[in-house]
Amino acid sequence: MKMRRAIAMIELIFAIVIIGIALLAAPQLLATTSKSTQVGIQQEAINEAASYVNMILTYPWDENDSNESDQPVLHVTNGDLELDDQGNGRRIGVPPGASRVFRFYSGGDKNASSSLGLEAGESSPNDLDDFNGQTQTLVYDSSGSGGVDYLEKTTVQMATSIQYVSDSANYAQQSFNYNLPTSALGTGTSNIKEIAVTLTSSSSSPELQKTIVLRAFGCNVGSYEYAHRTYY
Repeated sequence: MKMRRAIAMIELIFAIVIIGIALLAAPQLLATTSKSTQVGIQQEAINEAASYVNMILTYPWDENDSNESDQPVLHVTNGDLELDDQGNGRRIGVPPGASRVFRFYSGGDKNASSSLGLEAGESSPNDLDDFNGQTQTLVYDSSGSGGVDYLEKTTVQMATSIQYVSDSANYAQQSFNYNLPTSALGTGTSNIKEIAVTLTSSSSSPELQKTIVLRAFGCNVGSYEYAHRTYY
């Protein structure tokens, strides 16, 4: 009788146990991989929102100073009076003998716009608050170009809101604290427009079901010119 080598029963049991352990861990590995992908999408969305905020900040503060050659400090209706012209084109904190002065609009129709959003007849933004109310879906899909199709390719939304916030503080003090409000100014206009870009998702994934808000602000600074005298 010729004997052939075979798998012993104990070896077979060990193999079955190891396969069972591997199969038990598989769902957790898949869940971890899926979670990692969703976190990656979330981080990409945050980066996109941050870039969008920075892009908005490159625009003029208001429609009435969107002309690059003419950007004065605009008149506002409900701002802190200490930010107005304190005489000779200077705000509080600018030394009386300074050679540079701010340029202020004194009246007429050159006021900070109280209506936020695109002005009548505009189809694209040309100042900061024109982005108010704009929404878009972030699309993570490059199908047809050899790229990767994500499972969550159209579930992340980005909404932008612009609002006037209170600019009140004790500017006459040598040092003072100012905390940017997150609620809109009750009425009128101020010297600060707050930008809020909000990320939401319609995904069923817990990782993506978070509301993330990025905030920034633009100020009614205008431009300055050198003080001069006219001799006759």
